[in-house]
Amino acid sequence: MVFFSLKAERWKRYGVVVVLALFCALFLWVGRFNQEPVFSNNGELRALSQGSEDLSYVALTFNISWGTDKVQEILKQLEAYDAEATFFLSGAWAERHPDIVKDIHEGNHEIAMMGYEYESYLEMKPEQVSEDLKLAQEAFAKLGFEDVKWIRPPHGHFDKEVLKRIDQAGMQAVQWSINPRDWENPGTNQIVDQVMDEGSKGDIILLHASDSVKQTPKALEVILPGLKQKGLEFVSITELVSGSETETTQVN
Repeated sequence: MVFFSLKAERWKRYGVVVVLALFCALFLWVGRFNQEPVFSNNGELRALSQGSEDLSYVALTFNISWGTDKVQEILKQLEAYDAEATFFLSGAWAERHPDIVKDIHEGNHEIAMMGYEYESYLEMKPEQVSEDLKLAQEAFAKLGFEDVKWIRPPHGHFDKEVLKRIDQAGMQAVQWSINPRDWENPGTNQIVDQVMDEGSKGDIILLHASDSVKQTPKALEVILPGLKQKGLEFVSITELVSGSETETTQVN
């Protein structure tokens, strides 16, 4: 009788171990799905194009791939209106201008990237895209930014293979919902009107801080207080994403 009692107790302990093992296995299996890219639909990778309309958030984003003449002026405008932004920088530009990258970061703005060479990924072979992403990550890591998460594909060009390579590099692609094409210098009023007319909750606004823009700093003098008057809060891409559900752009 004692023998059977001990045997039953042993099987009970084994049962507990088996249940715990199955629970751990189930937890790890579910974790696999939680680790899928944030911006995917049924496993299909997509690029972030807009945040949710549930919160009064708007994300200002600035691309820089060349030049230094306009950056400080734009930073002063952002500081004057206590506006946070996300700056998408090419790795090569960041390497050449580490002091400006530091100024951007110390202004409480988010650092993101546009690859290294700022050449269209659609004109590269997949392995070249991966190499460019690697070079960019190394460049930003040397500047103290080892965990850059967001990337805007150069010129906004991407396809499914490019998104796959970006995902493999541990990053997420970001596009935009409002593009006043300020780099074409269409006129200060036109830039202001488009942003003010279209700007609303969850928008990602594409602007530039390269030397090509001549009217953007002046436009910001109206855009920054104007969007605030509409009840919108300027946030980084990270805050836009963490605050609510997001919309994505599907590759056709």
